[in-house]
Amino acid sequence: MHIHCLGLNHETADIGLRERLAFSEEKIKASLSRLGCGSGSQPDSVTEMVILSTCNRVEIYAVAPRVDFGALEDFLSEVQGVPRQEFSPHLYRYIDQQAIEHLFRVAAGLDSLVLGEPQILGQVMSAFELARGQDSAGPVISRLFQSALHTGKRARSETAISHNPASISSVAIRLAEQVVTDLPVAQVTVVGAGEMAELAVESLRKRGVTRIQVVNRTLARALDLAQKWGGEALTFEKLPEALQQADILITSTGAPHTLIYADAVRAAMQARQARPLVIIDIAVPRDVDVEVKEIFGVSLFDIDMLHRQLESSLARREQEVPFVEKILDEERMDFMSYLHTLDVVPLIAEMRQQAEAIRQAELEKTLRRLPDLTPAERQRLEALTQALVKKILHQPITCLRAEAGTPLAADYAATARTLFGLEAHYQARHSQSARRAQ
Repeated sequence: MHIHCLGLNHETADIGLRERLAFSEEKIKASLSRLGCGSGSQPDSVTEMVILSTCNRVEIYAVAPRVDFGALEDFLSEVQGVPRQEFSPHLYRYIDQQAIEHLFRVAAGLDSLVLGEPQILGQVMSAFELARGQDSAGPVISRLFQSALHTGKRARSETAISHNPASISSVAIRLAEQVVTDLPVAQVTVVGAGEMAELAVESLRKRGVTRIQVVNRTLARALDLAQKWGGEALTFEKLPEALQQADILITSTGAPHTLIYADAVRAAMQARQARPLVIIDIAVPRDVDVEVKEIFGVSLFDIDMLHRQLESSLARREQEVPFVEKILDEERMDFMSYLHTLDVVPLIAEMRQQAEAIRQAELEKTLRRLPDLTPAERQRLEALTQALVKKILHQPITCLRAEAGTPLAADYAATARTLFGLEAHYQARHSQSARRAQ
């Protein structure tokens, strides 16, 4: 059994490639359902899977009886319709302990575009819940993600890794302030109802912004947010008028295509009498046509542009990294102990089953030679043989359990299988698991 992590992120791939590989919630459900983990669907080596897709990363976590990243790459290519050769050079591939450590770092915020950002923990939880809903999160993946979530919560409660503001939204607002200097009287228009947009608006409200419009496909969702912020709700039909009125436009929809084109922005700017417009596009795929940045008076910032402005706000969080790393080491050791028990527990059960079978066979032979024993004497003989087996197995079982969480666990298990003649059982069990996976 091997734990795989196949993925790319903001460090290995640009926003264009990440857009093409990004999963919506419905696409994740469809992909995991199509996978049919354990039912014989492709990729045939995988028994458990979780897909984690955010603005800055696309990662597949999978459990398989053998190391097989090729099957995962083929799976990603097929479900997303992107040729494998276009994304393969940008992938990272982690196996077993490396995969575990990577997920823990992701959940703790150490692998985020913004060090220590809190949103990733909820995204990891959502990815896990989607997998559970599609029955693709088995015992190993479930324990792995539960451990990762616990790690992330500890990192944020026991250290200051998330205490100092250093988020995409805070960076975006700082850039907006450089253009729109009088924020309290600025008109803010929000297109979509994504979490990142909400965070940006909350940051603006803390700076005194009160004039807020919410543009959404569904008026009900727009009304919910507008009422929350004391603003105005609009549908997409009113977007041209909203463009004319806005000083700061924040877009964060889940649309798979461009929503705001250069012609629409150009027309809006002509009606604005040279009043500048800041557009913050924090959607993946991008909501705003890249040509908009060429329009005079418009400042356009997307996810990658915001990333390049981020470094100066991370110094204090960097100081917390060693403390978070210590938590990661503790949690990793706990999870590795669990993994080692996956091999030891069935071995102990097989040792007991073998010993019990031998005891019963030998006891039956003895009882046939002693037909005159009373029922009470037979019970005493039964109890005697049970006690002998228990005492004989006590020390090796105690030793195996003690070593289950150590690096030597596999060696102790292999030795026990050899000494007790259980190697054939072990090979048969793993062959059966592999056949089920196929």
